[in-house]
Amino acid sequence: MPDHVPSDNDVNAESRSLIDELISTVAAGDVNQRLRALQRITDLFVAGSRGYSHRQIALFDDVLQRLTADIEVKARARLAQRLAGLQSAPPRLIRRFAFDDEIEVAWPVLVHSPQLSDADLVENASTKSQEHLFAIAQRLKLSEAVTDVLVERGDDRVVRRVVRNGGARFSLAGYGKLAIRARNDDRMTLLLGQRSDIPRQYFLKLLETASASVRAKLEAANPQTAAAIRDTVDDVATAMQRETRAASRQFRTAERYGKRRFKADPVTEANVHAPARRQEFERTVVALTRLGRFPVDLVERALLDEGQEMILILARAADCSWITVRELLLMYVAERRLEADDLARAFDRYRKLSPETARKVVDFYGRRIKLRAQRNAQEDNAVAQDAPKQPAATTAPARAPFVAREPVRASALGRARAPG
Repeated sequence: MPDHVPSDNDVNAESRSLIDELISTVAAGDVNQRLRALQRITDLFVAGSRGYSHRQIALFDDVLQRLTADIEVKARARLAQRLAGLQSAPPRLIRRFAFDDEIEVAWPVLVHSPQLSDADLVENASTKSQEHLFAIAQRLKLSEAVTDVLVERGDDRVVRRVVRNGGARFSLAGYGKLAIRARNDDRMTLLLGQRSDIPRQYFLKLLETASASVRAKLEAANPQTAAAIRDTVDDVATAMQRETRAASRQFRTAERYGKRRFKADPVTEANVHAPARRQEFERTVVALTRLGRFPVDLVERALLDEGQEMILILARAADCSWITVRELLLMYVAERRLEADDLARAFDRYRKLSPETARKVVDFYGRRIKLRAQRNAQEDNAVAQDAPKQPAATTAPARAPFVAREPVRASALGRARAPG
């Protein structure tokens, strides 16, 4: 390695000489001469890459692209490996390597090169092979724009790899698709459940279909969330088929936010409308819970449910206007995919629903929640009394996995008027 950084004149003079050599070797068609020239130019670039100007790098870029146009795969792969980690690697050459059909060439730059932009990665992931996607999934950092494409196009191997990537960030839509893919995949469920940044609404959906063995593994892998996983969110007034146990740090943060904000200011409909419009699940739950004085589980499950009825009931009981109801219905966490006709029919039902009827329905389900909580507490006490005494240093056993019970539905507003 030279003791000094080459000057522009040094680099330009030597580069012009090498370009002349390139032209003659290409014309002669001597592959070995071309490879030797490639080796010399690569050595020259790597030796002083940190000190080169943009103009000098562009010159190297042009020379190296011309030299690598027709060389064999192994030679391109070796060059890609040498250049992949360089901060100032020739950008056009790096991009060409990233889009090379030969994964041996594309792999090192897709995994390591800082020269690739998000736009490059999105285009690559949208058009290239699963091997290319798998390489991208291993980068140290991945933006939401890139992971959206990986989740959409990637096979199970790619998606599992990107879910394991602690430097990957996922959009709400990306998490929604991951939760759907994990429904019949215990391994995916476990990987997804171990992410500390998974939003509460998708954590709930994930655990809804998780097997008892997967929940046990989640507890073992995440002691800090074990108590949260053991909490049961009762199955009330929704179309969901199983009870769910969950809590999350995001929700606790939202609750603290709600307590601080609403302690000083009264809760109004605006506090519900704004986070619903922004698709902020936790803050919407907190605001609607406090506005209507509803059980938090009831609000949470209503927003997660694909059906509309319980949202209409809660909103009417809280005396919300249609503009807020519409935002609640359009929250995409439940994947309702409502069209204009669907919203028109929902508006008609909402207009005909009286506040008195809505409050009766909410009171009925509130009593059910309390009764079920009391019954669960009694069952836990009975189990604790019958269980053998544990040594002082031993942690008390976790509650047994829940058993799915027949769901309580509110699919018809009229049918729910009876309780009183």
